[in-house]
Amino acid sequence: MKLRHSLGRRLAAALLIAPVALAPMLATPAHAQFGFGGIVFDPSNYAQNVLTAARSLQQITNQITSLQNEAQMLINQARNLANLPYSSLQQLQQSVQRTQQLLSQAQNIAYDVQKIDQMFQQKYGNVSMSASDQQLVSDARSRWQNTVGGLQDAMRVQAGVVGNIDTNRTQMSALVGQSQGATGALQATQAGNQLLALQAQQLADLTAVVAANGRAQALQSAEQAAAAEQGREQRRRFLTPGTGYQPGNARMFPNSGN
Repeated sequence: MKLRHSLGRRLAAALLIAPVALAPMLATPAHAQFGFGGIVFDPSNYAQNVLTAARSLQQITNQITSLQNEAQMLINQARNLANLPYSSLQQLQQSVQRTQQLLSQAQNIAYDVQKIDQMFQQKYGNVSMSASDQQLVSDARSRWQNTVGGLQDAMRVQAGVVGNIDTNRTQMSALVGQSQGATGALQATQAGNQLLALQAQQLADLTAVVAANGRAQALQSAEQAAAAEQGREQRRRFLTPGTGYQPGNARMFPNSGN
């Protein structure tokens, strides 16, 4: 009987303790932690950590992309600021100097306003009525020499400009090639500026030719005008009556006694 009472009390105590032991397990939420070998795994915390890591990785990727864009921008800026490794300035200056030297070698009446005024006053002005025939011939010859010299100077300038054509062709080809192969905006601009300088040099050559031709034509026209004026003076002298024949005493034999 005692044994049966003891077993009854134990069973009753076990039944009373069972609900208390099962209460924590029944109250655990859906995201409960699971333990394996002493390691606790929380699915909710794990998912949050994965999401945080993904966001951090995306931020790092964005930063890397931004740095790459900035690096490319710096590279492009460096290209845009790079100088053109070619210059045609020396060749263009030499062409201009050759043309200037030809102009400075103008004969007799050069490209100087004061000298031109002085020479025209002396040689191309009104013919003096008191000048001798020899002086008239000398002035006419001097004017003819000026005209011939002007024509020669014009042809020399033309020859010099023609000689510059080959140099200009070479420079133009080189500059166009540099412009097409430019790596940045600055190089393209510098190549374009040098092409403009080449065009300016060609315009300077054209101006020199026009000036030389105009000088030669002006001298020729001035010579013709002066020759016409001198012709009128010589015709006047030819038509002006002279003193005529004046009779005088002549001695046939100056040593005779008569």
